[in-house]
Amino acid sequence: MPETILVVVEQHQSKLNRVSLETIAAAQAIAKETGRQVEIAVLGHDIAAIAEELASKNAAKVYAIECPQLAAYTSDGYVHVLKEFLGGKQPKLVLMPHTYQVRDFAPRLALALGKTVIPDAIGYKYENGKLLFTRQMFQGKFAADVSFSDAGPLWMATFQNAAFRADMAEAGTAPVETLHVTVPDGVIRVQPHEIFKEAKQSVDLSQSESIVAVGRGIKEQKNLAIAEELAKLIGADIAASRPICDAGWLPLDRQVGSSGQTIAPKLYIALGISGAIQHIVGMKGSRLIIAINKDAEAPIFEIADIGVVANLFDIVPPLMEEIKKAKAAAN
Repeated sequence: MPETILVVVEQHQSKLNRVSLETIAAAQAIAKETGRQVEIAVLGHDIAAIAEELASKNAAKVYAIECPQLAAYTSDGYVHVLKEFLGGKQPKLVLMPHTYQVRDFAPRLALALGKTVIPDAIGYKYENGKLLFTRQMFQGKFAADVSFSDAGPLWMATFQNAAFRADMAEAGTAPVETLHVTVPDGVIRVQPHEIFKEAKQSVDLSQSESIVAVGRGIKEQKNLAIAEELAKLIGADIAASRPICDAGWLPLDRQVGSSGQTIAPKLYIALGISGAIQHIVGMKGSRLIIAINKDAEAPIFEIADIGVVANLFDIVPPLMEEIKKAKAAAN
């Protein structure tokens, strides 16, 4: 029987986190190169529907770990359940999405198992029979390939949002095995309360399909109206590079980059963004990148699929008019 790559996915309120699908795609790619099989595990309470959704992916098996005490996330509960499960299964490699939740419990889980975890990988390599994980260093200025010093099993790694594409997760048919477990009294030491929402206007850009982002080239705060109109016209979310958020023109939850959100939308339109490495780190996984900047030497053009060297104020208004005409004609 081939060795196993186990993906521990993340779900919230019976909804699968998109980064989990990206991690499944990563596991499938690694499995093909290394001759291993993929299995998937999901934890929680009343998770049958999510397990069935995962069963449509190309995997050897889906484990639905059903536990009433995991209805709300706690680090104590997750570490206890996963320690028991992984200790019994002994997969060669455990992959998880690099989310806030995983960052909370993964170090404790690694310590409980006496193992290490390679966090926040952006890719992998398989060279001479050795699996390497690529991590960014010094805010994306350098990349390092790291590996595990032991022979395994129970290697653990997490993949950064947008390291892989969710739509690349291969479809298939996987059997579902439901495991009913409980957490003993006294293990969970905290009582979760209602999930805190920072503000009504807060947005998780990592889930956005289309984004219009602005940089210094927007010149003045009042000119944000142009970008916002374009975003509304195409059904996109608005985002920004760090200088815009530092100036208070947009809230911090709209910032894209190494000190903001990491995203991978289908469409990313960059208006007046030069493309500093700290920004590119956060959006280079976008499927289609359109950049408008009057500086022909702007670094953003190195990764753009479509680049327009022009003043955005000369391009965006007529572009919106053409979109409106196209919409009117379609109706």
